[in-house]
Amino acid sequence: MRGTTLITGADGYLGRRLTAALLADGDDDLILAVRAKDNAELTAKQDRLARQLGQDAVGRTRVTAADLSLDDALLDIDTRAITRIVHAAAVTRFNVERDIAQRVNVDGTVRLRAFAARCDNLQRLAMLSTLYAAGRRRGDIHEERFDDAGFVNHYEWSKWAAEDHVLDAVGDLPVSVLRLPTLIADDDSGQVTQYNAFHNTLKLFYYGLLSLLPGDGTTPLSLATATFTTSAVTRLLDPAIAGGIYHICPDPADTATLDQLIDIAFTVFERDAGFRRRGLIRPLPCDQESFEDLLDAADLLRGGPIHQSLSSVSPFAHQLYLPKTFRNDALRAAWPGYAAPDPIALAETTCIRLIESKWGRRTQETP
Repeated sequence: MRGTTLITGADGYLGRRLTAALLADGDDDLILAVRAKDNAELTAKQDRLARQLGQDAVGRTRVTAADLSLDDALLDIDTRAITRIVHAAAVTRFNVERDIAQRVNVDGTVRLRAFAARCDNLQRLAMLSTLYAAGRRRGDIHEERFDDAGFVNHYEWSKWAAEDHVLDAVGDLPVSVLRLPTLIADDDSGQVTQYNAFHNTLKLFYYGLLSLLPGDGTTPLSLATATFTTSAVTRLLDPAIAGGIYHICPDPADTATLDQLIDIAFTVFERDAGFRRRGLIRPLPCDQESFEDLLDAADLLRGGPIHQSLSSVSPFAHQLYLPKTFRNDALRAAWPGYAAPDPIALAETTCIRLIESKWGRRTQETP
């Protein structure tokens, strides 16, 4: 039965891909909510989405301005028409400031939940979250509601707090919380069109701006592509799939460790003539106490290259001292036979593409 799906953050990295997937796999009409400060910005985003989505979007999509940090967001949307909501809007920087994380990620989710409560025909409210809503936990991390275990940065805290508000509505709303891994490439080719802490840290190693490796080498790092993640989210939006909490990530047995990822990265780097000419060695492991001392010393050198390098790594580096294994039993049960990208192959192809593109300075083909 044809319905209407509302996607917040529809022009974002994942939001746009989810929109394209839902156009290709289903017949719902789609309301694409984007942030726009005025009509000119809204028109520009409408035109860009029309070009990116192509003919499939004609007659099935409507782009609307919706800043969820404001109380009047979503007022022009008919709640009676909405059958599904995908909440993809968020600030996802690990170094996001506390007030921005509160206003956008937490308060925005609270407003969206209130909107969902007015949608009488709602079949699914799916919030995109992060595996690292687990915060400072260690060990096996199951697909369950988390309590406050402390957090490494404001981003983690804000996604946990947003989850908490959404999960409070279980029983009244058809809720799903979809926790995502670190996305390091668009697809298995290794192409990168959105950069994050993973890519930025490798860049520091490649150019010799960071010679220490913070973290426990046995820490598993759950990595994936936008293509895999989009397929998983689309699958979990199927009305036949029960709501709940899902970890969209590779099986624990198919998750690479920090040591393995550094090894494959430097194996790729060392095949590059430019890297070899610099005569750089692999980074030295750094225990947590030494890393904290290094951060304290770097704070005294604000504005210098050491401080700049460490400040780009530190918002997430503390997680590397907290080994955790993300269980995905619910995902595997809901998506039999699914296949996540091989982590070693994905890391290798991504590193190759990063070098070829000089971390985006050379033009890559945009999907």
